[in-house]
Amino acid sequence: MMRILIADDEPLARERLRGLLARLGEAHVVGEAADGRSAVEQAARLAPDVVLLDIRMPVMDGLEAARHIAALPAPPAVIFTTAFEEHALEAFEAAACDYLVKPIRAERLQQALAGARRLTRPQVQRLQPDAPRHREALAVRYRGRLQLVPIEAVRCFRADSKYTVVCTPEGEFLIEEPLKALEEEFAGRFLRVHRNALVNLEYLARLQPAGNGRYRLYLHGLEAPVEVSRRHAARVRARFEPGRARDEQELGDRS
Repeated sequence: MMRILIADDEPLARERLRGLLARLGEAHVVGEAADGRSAVEQAARLAPDVVLLDIRMPVMDGLEAARHIAALPAPPAVIFTTAFEEHALEAFEAAACDYLVKPIRAERLQQALAGARRLTRPQVQRLQPDAPRHREALAVRYRGRLQLVPIEAVRCFRADSKYTVVCTPEGEFLIEEPLKALEEEFAGRFLRVHRNALVNLEYLARLQPAGNGRYRLYLHGLEAPVEVSRRHAARVRARFEPGRARDEQELGDRS
């Protein structure tokens, strides 16, 4: 019997899917999720065969959740469910990945389950809209298990050899994404302060001179400071002393 995880923020939609699956008698619902982040966490923990995944959900939408699910060691098949046919219909057809348009019919659900297969990374990329999408969480490995770290909890990113360290008040995690890519994705939210570090602008606490034009930057929620290089010092100081730092930067540019 096929193991199913239902992910939809509407209780009535989840109830309807449960009823349809019970009528088909070919599947067992192993879990339910009301947002994308919970869907990823349960997919990693419960190891379902298929995830019925709504596209528009709070916390993390279905497209981002699908990217994280596709990165699992043994990813389940993903079948999207949506009330907004124009959102992804053509992309799904081109990518040969199934979708269900609400209200979902029993025969259509049965057909989708019969042909369910894993959504690959290229397929997910083809589903992305033209406007840039910014993740609300990072998927990290911690003690052999997948864990989602909300971007809002990240104080800084620090390059370390071939990895990037994700620094949070709860601890540090390693990811393989380069600092440059993170800087581009989260521009305006994180600031480059050193060739090896990005900091979250929401948590700037205080700036301390460290000699030779360098500074130590303290962030709320972290004990250890982040080094600010001479190259980036003026931009960081502008966050604490806007007028003075800007004037010094302009003088430096003219000299």
